[in-house]
Amino acid sequence: MAGHVPHTRAGARAGRRTRITLDEHLPVDHRLSRFYRIGAGLMGLLLVAFGILGLIDRIGFFDTRGDTVAGLNTNGALSVLSIGVGLLLFAGMVIGGNFASTLNMVLGVLFIASGFVNLALLDRSFNPLAFRIQNVLFSFVVGVMLMFFGMYGRVSATLPHDNPYWKARHPEEAAREQRARRRREYAARQPLPPPR
Repeated sequence: MAGHVPHTRAGARAGRRTRITLDEHLPVDHRLSRFYRIGAGLMGLLLVAFGILGLIDRIGFFDTRGDTVAGLNTNGALSVLSIGVGLLLFAGMVIGGNFASTLNMVLGVLFIASGFVNLALLDRSFNPLAFRIQNVLFSFVVGVMLMFFGMYGRVSATLPHDNPYWKARHPEEAAREQRARRRREYAARQPLPPPR
């Protein structure tokens, strides 16, 4: 009976849902950190290149007619904003880890929101970033890509049990699995009994 109580308690704890937060610790050398860095770096490079090409054309800062760069409409304000966001993503690439993941997610949401806002401003007199429909689509694509690069391996109902985020959200189960793994490793190291 004494052995039954801890089992019930553990079962109750395991059945209880823990609140999922996005600030759990990710080991510095974990492979997911490399993925977040690569995502931030690629998207940052794309935005900085677009912004520099826009500035080279010397378009007016808030010129609503804009000019076409790499198939997208732009003006001085959009070019400077693109460079600023690109540099922020480069900072995420350098820092890596949870910061890069969270930055990718937040900027992804902002890009998608920007797409919807600028979609409402198309063909209006107030269109400070000179957006056209291709810019709106680009904003949606960049937003989805950034969210993918930020959420990968972090936000899912089916994370593998060796994932650091899964371990942080299920500490008791992770500890149980680690104890079982140690027992198996210990048993594997024991010499086999001599044959009879």
